[in-house]
Amino acid sequence: MNTSNWQAIDAFAEAIAAAGLGQPEIIADGKLHRFRTPDDKASKQSGWFCLHLDRLPAGAFGSWKTGESQTWCAKSREEQTPAERADIRALMAEARRQHQVEREQQQRIAAIRAAGIWNRCGPAPADHPYLLAKAISAHGARLDRHGNLVIPATDGEILTTLQFIAPDGSKRFLSGGRIAGCWFGIQSRKPAPILIGEGFATLATLHQETGAPAVIAFNATNLLPVAKAIRRLNPSDEILICGDDDQWTEGNPGRSKARAAALAIGAKVLMPDFSGLDLGSRPTDWNDWFRLQQAAGRGAA
Repeated sequence: MNTSNWQAIDAFAEAIAAAGLGQPEIIADGKLHRFRTPDDKASKQSGWFCLHLDRLPAGAFGSWKTGESQTWCAKSREEQTPAERADIRALMAEARRQHQVEREQQQRIAAIRAAGIWNRCGPAPADHPYLLAKAISAHGARLDRHGNLVIPATDGEILTTLQFIAPDGSKRFLSGGRIAGCWFGIQSRKPAPILIGEGFATLATLHQETGAPAVIAFNATNLLPVAKAIRRLNPSDEILICGDDDQWTEGNPGRSKARAAALAIGAKVLMPDFSGLDLGSRPTDWNDWFRLQQAAGRGAA
């Protein structure tokens, strides 16, 4: 390997390190390679890269965990010839294809694991610490052997992944599972309006207070794809997007993404109003709102 190729590999590695993804051993064979990032646990490898040295050295890298991806080239775009730009586009298209194949394989494996774990879980007890803290019922959640609540996610056809909620409220998803566009529904005899929001506790509370069917999207980013999926399944029903008020987070993603989801499907937005309530706990969601109302002796009116 000549000196210029070694320089290209070093520069590519420096780009990965500058992105905060760590310092993997670089293999420049044009294939997709996985590596462990600083945020990964010992057995995880959420980082990926693809680098080739043919003609013009170029590559791409990113993280499956964060969704981040970047491209790199030994020349700036201004220095590239039209043929070199075409080569880079072809490389990026192949990297994306390999990335998608790898991701889909991970998701298939995770779905199988999710089904096995779910089938081994028993019903969640009413006195689970998280349920008691949030003043909610289990609504179909189960309990794993570690004492975690288990919430299934589906795309409407198959179980895709699981969310685990520990007794102290900490949450995690099954590694490798697909969450984008997937949800958990709390059914009701009352057909509409359909309530869509982020967290399990939030939607469990809203269902208990209103009797309406509720759909958990798990996070703000997933509100839009879930809202679109639920609208396709219920084209004429009224849908309410029940957003979180992330007033303590820059940009308030809970509010902005709730509005975007509602606008996309022709739904209304409902946001909790914490005016006059104790903000010491830094409340954000509808479960917080209902519990603060009760603490203030106002009920849920």
